Amino acid sequence: MNAVLAFTIVMLIWTISDFVSKKTKSLLSSLLVASIIFLIGFKSNLLPKDILPNSSLLALGTTVVGFIIVHIGTMISIEELKQQWKTVVVGVSAIIGIAVALLLVGPLFESRNYAIAAIGAVSGGTISIIIVQEAALALGLLSVAVLPVLISALQGLIGFPLTSIILRKEAKRLQGEYRAGTLKMVKVEAKETEQKSKLPEAFQTTAGTLFVVGVIVLISTLVNNLTGGLLNTFIVALLLGVTLRAFGILKPNILTGIDAYGLMMLAILIIIFGPLATIEPQDLIDLIVPISLSFLVGVSGSILFAIVTGKLLGYSLLMSIAVGLTSLYGFPGTMILSQEAAKSIAETEEERLAIEAQILPKMIIAGFSTVTITSVFITSILAGWIQ
Repeated sequence: MNAVLAFTIVMLIWTISDFVSKKTKSLLSSLLVASIIFLIGFKSNLLPKDILPNSSLLALGTTVVGFIIVHIGTMISIEELKQQWKTVVVGVSAIIGIAVALLLVGPLFESRNYAIAAIGAVSGGTISIIIVQEAALALGLLSVAVLPVLISALQGLIGFPLTSIILRKEAKRLQGEYRAGTLKMVKVEAKETEQKSKLPEAFQTTAGTLFVVGVIVLISTLVNNLTGGLLNTFIVALLLGVTLRAFGILKPNILTGIDAYGLMMLAILIIIFGPLATIEPQDLIDLIVPISLSFLVGVSGSILFAIVTGKLLGYSLLMSIAVGLTSLYGFPGTMILSQEAAKSIAETEEERLAIEAQILPKMIIAGFSTVTITSVFITSILAGWIQ
């Protein structure tokens, strides 16, 4: 297929997916809609199986994965993590709960590989899926590579409504405390002025920024090679992103605002659809049980570990569960659900602000601690166990 035609069709599919996601308030995620379109298109031969590589997006996405991970690192504020350290601990424990639960029931999957793939999907987002996929495809394990795609596509259908119910109950509880005068009010401080990069202006253009981030990814790859993979490229890239932001060398959200960022993110998302082109219908049917087990066991493990840790740290049962569930969707779902819960329960603006001030910071940091930080670390380690 002509490269321009392939690229244009892929963009149309993603446009439709985004439109449906917005109309359903993310209940039907763009990932789910796009997965369905690609699956139907590939199996009906309406879409050629080589449309993704011909669009040049697969090559671009593979190249810039490390760039996006460095960017994610610069999204993390150490100061914010310190302020919400209890939330971070609960979030980390929830991801550990997912990993422990799924590994324990690994034999039920018929293969530990499925359990590892499920951990990457249930605990995280696109980057975690790509890490698992790379390891699986390198060994020719197509169904293992497809499993996290399907799990991730369905996460919103479970995570959004479940978290919404829980946060509304938590908001109702907080409303009672507010009216009783026992709610500890959170002091809202003015945000710091935008942090500037210490890099010379020449390296703050689109090309300069991509050069600097590219060097960081190359250093991460070198460390990976020197340690024989013990320090994974993605883990090193994430840590360097966090560290360089903390020292002011890189500005927060380093890639946001540069001309190439939007296309890079699209290319990253397109990577995960690649295995759908060659998966057989019977393989999809065989994945029904692993998908069901992944959600049942993984979410249960997350909730259990979050509740126990939250109890020890003084968090309410409902808040602990909500923090654990953030792995199913991350930002901006964490923000949207928090705001909707406070708005739906509060009867005055003062009540809304008081409730939101309790829920929103925890949910935002929870999303980073589960999807962004812990999932990437754990998935990078476990991907080496696939065989």
